[in-house]
Amino acid sequence: MFPSDVTYGFFSISQISIGFLGNSLLFMLHIYTFLTQPHLKKPIDLIFTHLTLVNVLTIMFNLMPTVTSSFGIRHFLDDVGCKATLYTYRVTRGLSICTTSLLSAFQAITISPSTSIWARLKSKISTCVLPSFLVFWIINMLIYIQIIQAVEANRNATFVGFGYSQVYCRTKQVERYYSKAFISVIVIQDLLFVVLMMLSSIYMVNLLYKHRQRAQHLRSPSLSSQTSPEIKATHSILLLVSCFVFFYCANDFITLYFFYRPEKNPRLERITGIISSCYPTICPFLLMKNNKIFFKFTSPTSKMRTTVSQRTVSG
Repeated sequence: MFPSDVTYGFFSISQISIGFLGNSLLFMLHIYTFLTQPHLKKPIDLIFTHLTLVNVLTIMFNLMPTVTSSFGIRHFLDDVGCKATLYTYRVTRGLSICTTSLLSAFQAITISPSTSIWARLKSKISTCVLPSFLVFWIINMLIYIQIIQAVEANRNATFVGFGYSQVYCRTKQVERYYSKAFISVIVIQDLLFVVLMMLSSIYMVNLLYKHRQRAQHLRSPSLSSQTSPEIKATHSILLLVSCFVFFYCANDFITLYFFYRPEKNPRLERITGIISSCYPTICPFLLMKNNKIFFKFTSPTSKMRTTVSQRTVSG
């Protein structure tokens, strides 16, 4: 065990803690609203809740093997453990892509003007959220079923050639022939949803630009300086999509490089795991940036701090 491995381990633990805390906090805030104030819940809140749940599972099943291997724990996963861990991680990662794409498309339709061709979908899109979740789960569970057949525990054998390999798991020898087709299906799915995100983002940026031009022509400075909740939510989602595209494209590039590299490097695999967990880690904090539920709970605390500081200064 090298000092660099321990560094990876502590960094992964920190990432797990931050991601679990942020996603759990956002999840509990939305659940609290559903239970105590059902009149305030919106269809987009269901998307947020599903995304936070998927993010927690992605972080845990992705980084836990990295943590254990960094601290020198060998043979942590057997064949069943490898299949279950990798299958759950890949399914939840795919669900994260699908849910973020749905979130971007949902917001684009929500802020579309009444004269837009998307206006007719505003009244129908709220009924499509739960069926979309069901379709996403079925699609990803079927696509990644190949992992259960193709992966086995790594029993200290040298792995050379194309395929997946890490400290605990690797691709079976007999399944390497089918790896290219499997990778192609994954890449095509990711590209489809990323393209949908980018198109939705471009559409929202265009709407925001037109909105800003109209606001500049208003005579009242107070009106032009006000930002609607929809615009704030759109800014958060655009930032979320930008982070998503950056981190997942970087992860896919490194994963493909690692997959087709004959000599495998465990440290490169750890770096890949850390990069792939960056988006689900920072995702809840970007969503809470302009979240009215979050500010409802934090505003009393900020007011209390302001009151205490004022009393201290006056005293």
